[in-house]
This record gives sequence, structure tokens and C-alpha cells, in this order.
Amino acid sequence: MGRVSVWLKRSYIIVTSLIAIIGVLLLAITLFSHIYLRKDEEIETMLTGFYGMYVHALIPLLLSIIGVYGVCKQKKWALIVSAVGMILCSLYLIVSEIGVLAVQPELSEDLRMRYLSLLPLSNATEGDLKAVHGIEKHLQCCGLDRGYLDWGNNITESCLCTEWSINPCVALPMNSINLQSAGVQPVMIFKEPCIPHLIAHQMVVLYSCFGVMLGITLLLLLSVVLCIVILCRLDQKDDTPTVVYSPEANAGNYIILADAAANT
Repeated sequence: MGRVSVWLKRSYIIVTSLIAIIGVLLLAITLFSHIYLRKDEEIETMLTGFYGMYVHALIPLLLSIIGVYGVCKQKKWALIVSAVGMILCSLYLIVSEIGVLAVQPELSEDLRMRYLSLLPLSNATEGDLKAVHGIEKHLQCCGLDRGYLDWGNNITESCLCTEWSINPCVALPMNSINLQSAGVQPVMIFKEPCIPHLIAHQMVVLYSCFGVMLGITLLLLLSVVLCIVILCRLDQKDDTPTVVYSPEANAGNYIILADAAANT
């Protein structure tokens, strides 16, 4: 069995430790969310997602522990199990990333149709109106599809521009009912509808998740490469110098050493 470089061992341990830390963080977030939402009315529909998150967190964590054990104890079976598991996890993430990119247009269209179904806003439920008001304040927009026209003559306060607004604003129409007493003339409201901002916000979240998944995938592949290099190094046999006896060797030095050892 060959000797593995200390730096190679340390590199592998560092990479697998990072994977383990990511698994622990994901496990902690999932556990906290599960406990926080345990009394929610829709918890039954979320259980499948929680169980999937538990699996996604535990598998890399266990593979990392097995890999560190294998490199510290020089156990080939542990390194092989860790490498194969990491390869399967990498393939799964790659397929998931391709799937995310493939369904991006469909997700945008589904989001658009879901919010268009709330129109006209005059017939929307109280819960839907509360959600729309929160979106307008957060994304600095007004209405869903046609801007403030979606509200008719009853434009709400969530459409009001403030001095910190960065999105375009327009003057409030004269026929508006709710905001004529705002006290500031002219009253300015957000010009752009919310659906394009919602889609853009969704894309930011989607690409952020894609970037995180890509980073984890590269980390897994790096651990696989290091693990394979370590396995190849363990399979090599180190050359040991052959001891050859020579009758011409001077034995006097050995006798002196022996005498010195006897006198001490």
C-alpha cells in the first residue's frame, strides 16, 4: 500500500468537511422549518417536501463522514463508498439543474396566469387583496397586468410612491376615489404593473438556487477527484531499497558501537 501525501489528505478532508457543513446547515434549516410550521393547516401537504429535504441533507453528510474515516484510516472500501455516493449525488444535481433551466419559461407563464386569475381586483378575496398590497409595497408597483388601471377608480395606498421609490411614478388620475385626501399634490403612484416584477424576482431566486446547486455540484466533483487520486495512490506500492550484504563491509565500526553501548 502506497503512502498518501499529507497535503492530499488535508485537501480531501477540507473539501468533505465543507460538504458536511452544508449538509448540517440544510438539515438545521429543514428541522427548524418543520417545527415552525408543524401547526400549519397545510402541514400535511408539506411533509413530502420536508422528508425529501431531510434525505438531501443526510446523504452528503453521511458520505462525507465515511470519506473522512476512509482517508484517516486508509480504508479503501470507505473511500470507494464515498466516491460512488458523491458521483450519484453529482449526477442527480446536474439533472436537477438542467430541469430547472428547462422549466424556466413554464414557471414564468404559470406565475403570470396565477396572478391574472385574480383579475378583476374588485372581485378578489380579502386574502388575495392583502397579498397584492404586500407585493405592491415590496416591489414598488401598482396593479397586476395594466398597472393602476387594474384598480379602476379605487387605487389603494400601497400604490403610493415615496421619496425612497426607485421605480417610475405617475400622477394620480383625477377620478381616483381613495387617495384624493392624501394631502400631497400631485399624488404620485407607481406606474409599472407587478407581474413583470414578480417574474423578474422569481428568476433572481431561481438563478440564485441554480448557482448554489452548481457550486455544491462542483464541490462534490472535486471531492470525487481527490478521492480517486487517493485510491490510486493507495494501490501503488512504494519501492523499498534492497539490502545487499557485502563481505567487504568494515565491521570495526559496529564493534566500536557495541563496545560503547556496553560501557554505558
